[in-house]
Amino acid sequence: MEYVSTSEIAKTWNISRRRVTTLCSEGRVEGAVFAANTWLVPKDAKKPEDPRRVRKMGRDKD
Repeated sequence: MEYVSTSEIAKTWNISRRRVTTLCSEGRVEGAVFAANTWLVPKDAKKPEDPRRVRKMGRDKD
């Protein structure tokens, strides 16, 4: 498996390096490993969904 740095994956996912680090430390990036004081992310890892951006469908308006 090929790994990339948080900076590289941040560019791919179009988010900050700090956000990638946070996602990794929360265990939300599958296959990410902490080695040599940095996070290594699988090159083919999928960006986790952001629960803050999920629309709630079917909300009843009373």
